[in-house]
Amino acid sequence: GGEKKKSRRRRPMSKYDIRSRVLSLSGVSYEESLLASSASSLSPPLFERIGGVDGFRALATLFYDRVFADDDERHSWFKGIFATSTKSEAIDNQYRFLVQTFGGPELYREKKGKYTRLVGRHANYKIGTAAAERWMHHMELAIDEHDALRGDENEEARGHLKSYFRFTAFYIVVASEYMRDDQLSGGTQLDSGRIW
Repeated sequence: GGEKKKSRRRRPMSKYDIRSRVLSLSGVSYEESLLASSASSLSPPLFERIGGVDGFRALATLFYDRVFADDDERHSWFKGIFATSTKSEAIDNQYRFLVQTFGGPELYREKKGKYTRLVGRHANYKIGTAAAERWMHHMELAIDEHDALRGDENEEARGHLKSYFRFTAFYIVVASEYMRDDQLSGGTQLDSGRIW
């Protein structure tokens, strides 16, 4: 008789395991990612510094203007990740999430419900490290272009914000690998193609 093939089950990861893996991919620790939203790390706090609700709307607009104009043939797959959303929907969702995350009104909760489910909302898209890096490319440029974040006096704020986004982008990559089907709450179509 032949040997039975053992089924391979993925060991559940604790939040500490996930954070450790994110650190190894992103170079940013969980604690460093929290500095942007910590009221004590920046004075004035980032929410005020960026210009409140309008400032985060401007950041989301700068970011998605770059994403939707990305015609770099080496990264032609990247725009496809956003194919189930219009630019205005993407801007609206992102700025609402950022406003709420950085201490403003709960705009995201008003639209999407009690839980942000950040990983679940992205789980329908097979997002890998290349997509996280491309996403960061556009976000870092958007941060650098944002009028309220320019100047030497905002260098620390820009750095904290970039660390937050870098950790979060790679957190989505790592945590998405451990999503169950019942945790999906993202886009309208499952992308069965390659991993971006």
